[in-house]
Amino acid sequence: MADTLFAVRRADLRDPADLRDYLAMLGAYARDSMGAGGPLATDVTERLACELPTHPTLHALLAVHAGGAVGFATCFVGYSTFRARPLLNIHDIAVLTEWRGRGIGTALLETTENLARSLGCCAVTLEVRSDNPGAQTLYRRHGFAPATCSQFMEKAL
Repeated sequence: MADTLFAVRRADLRDPADLRDYLAMLGAYARDSMGAGGPLATDVTERLACELPTHPTLHALLAVHAGGAVGFATCFVGYSTFRARPLLNIHDIAVLTEWRGRGIGTALLETTENLARSLGCCAVTLEVRSDNPGAQTLYRRHGFAPATCSQFMEKAL
C-alpha cells in the first residue's frame, strides 16, 4: 500500500491554493452519489469562490496528503437558544472515494470537535442521509446520535 500519511488543517479560503483545493473537494463531493449526484453549477462555484472566503461563521478544513486534498469539512457556527451557546454545524464532510477507510473521516470529525470546543460550542451538529449507513456508523462511533427533533425539512426559495 502506498504512503497513507495525511494531515487535517484549517483552510484559509483567502489563499488561492486553499480555495482551489476546497472547491475541488466540494465539486467531487457534489458529483458523488452521496452528495448531489452531479456537478455544481458554474454560477454557484463562482459565488462560493467570492463569498466563502469572507463568510463570518465559516470554518473549513482540508485533509491533505502529499500536498493534495483528499477530504474536507465545511462548518458554520450557529447558536443554540436553548443552551445560550454557539454550536458548530458540519454542513459538508467528505473524503475522496479512493481514500475512504484510512481514518480521514475520523480525523476530520476529531478536528471539528476540537475546533468546536475551542469556540466554546455546546454541540456539533450534522445531517446525514438515511441511505448512507457507512457515514451513520462513523458518526455514531464518534458519539453522534439522532437529534431530539428528528425531521429535517426544507423549503426552496
